[in-house]
Amino acid sequence: MAHKTTNKIFTPDIERISIQGSSPLINVPFNKINLSNGDSVLVSTVEGPDVNAKTLPKVSESYAPYVIDGDARKVKKTILERAKEGEITPHMEYVAIRESYKNSDDMPFTPENVREEIAKGTAVIPANINHTECEPMIIGKHFSVKVNANIGASSLSSGFDEEIKKLRLSLKFGADTVMDLSTGIDDLGGLRSAILRASPVPIGTVPVYEALDRAHGDVNLLTWELFRDTVIDQARQGVDYFTIHAGLLKDLLPHAAKRILGIVSRGGSIMASAMMRSDSENMAYEHFDELIEICHDYDVALSLGDGLRPGCISDACDKAQYGELENIGKLAKRCFDAGVQCFIEGPGHVPMNKVYENQELQEKFCNKAPFYTLGPLVTDIAPGYDHITSAIGGSMIASFGTAMLCYVTPAEHLALPTEQDVKTGLITYKLAAHSADLAKNLPGAKIRDDAMALARADFRWYDQFALSLDPQNAYDVWRAQMPEECANSHEPAFCSMCGPRFCPIRLNRKLQAKYNAK
Repeated sequence: MAHKTTNKIFTPDIERISIQGSSPLINVPFNKINLSNGDSVLVSTVEGPDVNAKTLPKVSESYAPYVIDGDARKVKKTILERAKEGEITPHMEYVAIRESYKNSDDMPFTPENVREEIAKGTAVIPANINHTECEPMIIGKHFSVKVNANIGASSLSSGFDEEIKKLRLSLKFGADTVMDLSTGIDDLGGLRSAILRASPVPIGTVPVYEALDRAHGDVNLLTWELFRDTVIDQARQGVDYFTIHAGLLKDLLPHAAKRILGIVSRGGSIMASAMMRSDSENMAYEHFDELIEICHDYDVALSLGDGLRPGCISDACDKAQYGELENIGKLAKRCFDAGVQCFIEGPGHVPMNKVYENQELQEKFCNKAPFYTLGPLVTDIAPGYDHITSAIGGSMIASFGTAMLCYVTPAEHLALPTEQDVKTGLITYKLAAHSADLAKNLPGAKIRDDAMALARADFRWYDQFALSLDPQNAYDVWRAQMPEECANSHEPAFCSMCGPRFCPIRLNRKLQAKYNAK
């Protein structure tokens, strides 16, 4: 039976605070959840200083040395180059504070820890020099697991207003990065600019989508020059990371052809179509050094895309997938040597018994560059519920070391996600990420869980709601079946599951009293 909503608004006692670093220019925002017993819990916020603003403050404008080149700024040295030289940048101090005080009251992560991970290529801070509204965040195995949300308009659905709403909804429910996958509408650049100016989190794109739009949807007109110009234009706008499917090489196409579902990646299929059209090699691979130069100029991170990710369980872990992964590993080394940050995209549909193998091989082939996975989805039979099937695989692979999860919504395989789909997908994936943080024994990860357990033991219902990822939903579910007089008092020592006579938590108090346990 579905739980009815109450039409009553629950507002947690949440206070916005900031923790200042060594400079007044470094102010890291947090939400402080104040509880009724006098305790409080700090949690990260990615909503920015004004959730309704169309343009945010330029918080990181002074974080990188730059030169003016025409109407855009270019970096003198990238974050990776500065880390290799031993420099601690404001980005690094910012993320050290953000990671340390998230559910913690000390400093387990130092700026030097962050610098070391960046310098080794095992963590990245996506921060385009021209996305000055971006609040630095870090993606890496030894830090909290991050979640990406995909949004984007299409020729069949949505537009500017709807996508900005999805961006704000994504931020409200904790998206650490957002990818704009818009296609097929007028003024793609205008929409992207609006998203960048309103986003305090890194924005990623798949440039080949817009390149194909510029080619009027005709892959025969998709040239390297068109693709390159698209990449340059997006970099100048401020896009923080690009998904580039440069590891999908010509010799892997016959292996993909043997699959049940072949190539399911949109970007991968575009690249493959261009290769087959002219019987040529992948243009992104052939011109990879040029792509690296563009990314270096604007300090854009490269998300090396898995164009041959498996689209069903039967296609998982085949020669096409793993062959591409090996190619990507070689490209990752070229990025690292050139001072360009990169991370690696992963599957896709993978059975549970192969999830660890995927993490293990990625670290082997890609020198432990951060892994960023779509799920993986551990079964094919759940259209409408694939946020669940993928979160199962996502929590597993993140506990093994994957650094960021790309959320999957209930609309996966079926439709463009709605606002409700975005919310459901994000909450599901924040749970998967947090579960992995607990499994990794990440410093401070358990503090919020412990606070929830104590609130339950004390029947502090409103504190339980406040500590939830979706406080209003928790409140609605609780209140819907409680007697009105009990719900209004906020103090019943039972819920509607067991009632007052059979509540085990009430009985536990007698147990504790008998053995002086509390």
